[in-house]
Amino acid sequence: MLDDQSKQDNGGSILMGWMQDMVTAPYLPAIRMMNRGSTEKITSDMYDGWILAEYPVLLYGMETGDSGETAAESDYARLLMLEGSDEDRKSISEEELEYDENAMHLEQSLEDALLAENGMFLENQAAQQNSQMQSSDNASAQFIPARDKSYSYNWDDLQEYEMLIKAFYAVDSTTKAGEGLLQIDRLLSGDMRLESGTDDPQILIYHTHSQEAFADSVPGDDSTSIVGVGEYLASVLQEKYGYRVLHHTKSYDKESRDYAYSNSLPDIEQLLAEYPSIEVVIDLHRDEMPADRRLVVDLQGRPTAQFMFFNGLSRTAKGDIEYLDNPNLADNLAFSFQMQAACNEYYPGLARRIYLKAYRYNMHLCPKTLLIELGAQNNTVEEARNACDPLAHVLDLVLSGEEPER
Repeated sequence: MLDDQSKQDNGGSILMGWMQDMVTAPYLPAIRMMNRGSTEKITSDMYDGWILAEYPVLLYGMETGDSGETAAESDYARLLMLEGSDEDRKSISEEELEYDENAMHLEQSLEDALLAENGMFLENQAAQQNSQMQSSDNASAQFIPARDKSYSYNWDDLQEYEMLIKAFYAVDSTTKAGEGLLQIDRLLSGDMRLESGTDDPQILIYHTHSQEAFADSVPGDDSTSIVGVGEYLASVLQEKYGYRVLHHTKSYDKESRDYAYSNSLPDIEQLLAEYPSIEVVIDLHRDEMPADRRLVVDLQGRPTAQFMFFNGLSRTAKGDIEYLDNPNLADNLAFSFQMQAACNEYYPGLARRIYLKAYRYNMHLCPKTLLIELGAQNNTVEEARNACDPLAHVLDLVLSGEEPER
């Protein structure tokens, strides 16, 4: 028979378990599955909607830990943005933009911010936007890989952690980076060179979210979705740069996105076991942005979607997530950093800041793993395909060992 204290503790445990189940169901499905069975499930669709509507700060509290700090409703709303997305910071106060490892880095017009960091700036925005919209006139323009850099980093200037964060990263408030994880010498010293001379696959491209489409995608036509963009990227890497590429097109989110990462994990593990020659893994996505925000720049007269490298740190703001260990995290971070540096030097403004978030996203399977958010839902298929050309060029620069210069 339970005493009063035991009853109280048991009741609190059930309530907390129920509340966690309500929140993790729509937003953290993988963790919910791992914890299933640890407490009795008391749920319904009605309660799902009710609990999240009435207590919006619950998710924030569970992800950041019970630190005793108060979370505002606006903070919670930002956390509900899709993975890897950001917000227009024009409406955000300057105080909120301080680059601290615990803060969510909300960027302004990302191409403007990056170009400013590189000692450059965009002139005549209106005229440039008009040229970007003239897709039919630019469709025949041929991409020419940049021979010379538009900018060169002085790496000594980025030895300090705060300067490195400001120049390269956007850190989600659900996680924490820290000086022990991000050091310029370690990021630059990672050897990303790819062995040549093999007839077997070297690069794997796949899509955890294969159903992601663009503004002019044709429903049911995969060639106009992120899968079609992945096919074009694979063809450029093969035909122009000579890499052996395996493009895996199986869908893992056709019925629901909730378990896409856990659904794809066994297949990716099997492919890597079947083809031990694969050294590079790319999970290609497209982002989700507000309707009035278009991730597009003019590159060589071609409207080109911006893209973003994304890393899961396997740690929340409270600490490491031990059951989501990533032994390849240091290499993952070095790879995305070197890609970002080369993009910034050869094609300033094309790559948005590297986004760091709490979980793992299947990046633990291979040292040279990239999760790329290419464009967004309001980009056109042409803009997304155009981005594959400079992306493939930068991949070749990094994988050949030509860039970045130490």
